[in-house]
Amino acid sequence: QVQLVESGGGLVQAGGSLRLSCAASGSIFSIAAMSWYRQAPGKQRELVAGMISSSGRTHYSDSAKGRFTISRDNAKNTVYLQMNSLEPEDTAVYYCNYWESKSGTHYWGRGTQVTVSS
Repeated sequence: QVQLVESGGGLVQAGGSLRLSCAASGSIFSIAAMSWYRQAPGKQRELVAGMISSSGRTHYSDSAKGRFTISRDNAKNTVYLQMNSLEPEDTAVYYCNYWESKSGTHYWGRGTQVTVSS
């Protein structure tokens, strides 16, 4: 089992920045990928950014490219999402996701609210 706790959300003006954190605990040795998703009201959950655990290779949604950066601190078992140049369209609940390749299990945090005012 893996437990994920997100933090760092809040209210920010357009053009501002936030850094989200996802602290992981439990059996994380077999995690293959870590990702950030978001879900805006009335919309489906969408992938924002991801990282392959073994290689550190990252990928981003088109809306996140050039503005968001996913990173990790292995010593702290924490994944981050640095978000710059925020826009009102980025308003959503942001979720951390860990994917365990051995079992195919996806673990989710409870989410953290990000609100960007215009």
